Amino acid sequence: MSFNSSMIASHRVQVGVVRMPNIKNIIAVTSGKGGVGKSTIAFNLAVTLGNMGLNAGILDADIYGPSLPTLAGERLFKPEVSDNSFVPLDKFGIKILSFGFLIDEKQPAIWRGAIVNKALHQLVFDTKWGELDVLVIDMPPGTGDVHLTMCQKIPMTGVLTVTTSQDIALVDVVKSISMYKKMDIPCFGIVENMSNYICSHCGHTEKIFGDSGAYKLSQDFNLDLLAALPLSVDVRKACDLGVPVVNILENSSVLYRSLAEKMLANLSKLPKDFSSKIGKITVTKK
Repeated sequence: MSFNSSMIASHRVQVGVVRMPNIKNIIAVTSGKGGVGKSTIAFNLAVTLGNMGLNAGILDADIYGPSLPTLAGERLFKPEVSDNSFVPLDKFGIKILSFGFLIDEKQPAIWRGAIVNKALHQLVFDTKWGELDVLVIDMPPGTGDVHLTMCQKIPMTGVLTVTTSQDIALVDVVKSISMYKKMDIPCFGIVENMSNYICSHCGHTEKIFGDSGAYKLSQDFNLDLLAALPLSVDVRKACDLGVPVVNILENSSVLYRSLAEKMLANLSKLPKDFSSKIGKITVTKK
């Protein structure tokens, strides 16, 4: 199935938050747990959406450990500033911005929460994204102050949750799902990453991080299990080379295309936002 921008509608965001007029939908890729491959999935999902014919972008919201400069192969890129707004990187058919583009990669961000929140607000609202159908936000791990602020200030359409089947990951992922549920931000479904390991020599597969954990999680929360992505050395090589794995591996392209289509199908079921259709009302005295 082919896609285009006219097929993607604007959907409602949280109560009390106004949707950005130039961005139809903001989708946060979350986990609650670090090290589950959330950034890799967010990046390749955004590229897949672009490959499908949609106007897509990605924002790396992890101030303390940004991964996007490495994943995009642009560790030396520095965004220009035009009209007091950042100009994002335009690569792989999508718009890309990360705090990692703004500081030296060896320089830590030793910031308190209030400064981090302000920086994220600027990255979202003071960036020339253009007209986007979907902006993917790669969220940092945890459920702390940054997440709460973004849920209250950033107009999110919904979230996509990433986990492995390992119990130590599932414990934190449960907290993340519960947090967004309390904030009335819908979850499109769960992605199980590193579902199985594929040996590059013999092709043997093994579930080294456990089995059925993500499936049980999806059943507990009545969510769709949208994809089970394998652990492969080719994926690691693509990440280190700064190339989207969906652009070089057919199997990955098929898996991410299926994930994107299922996510968009669930997106289409949400209430639509018709605020742009309402004309201005002017009150005058007789």
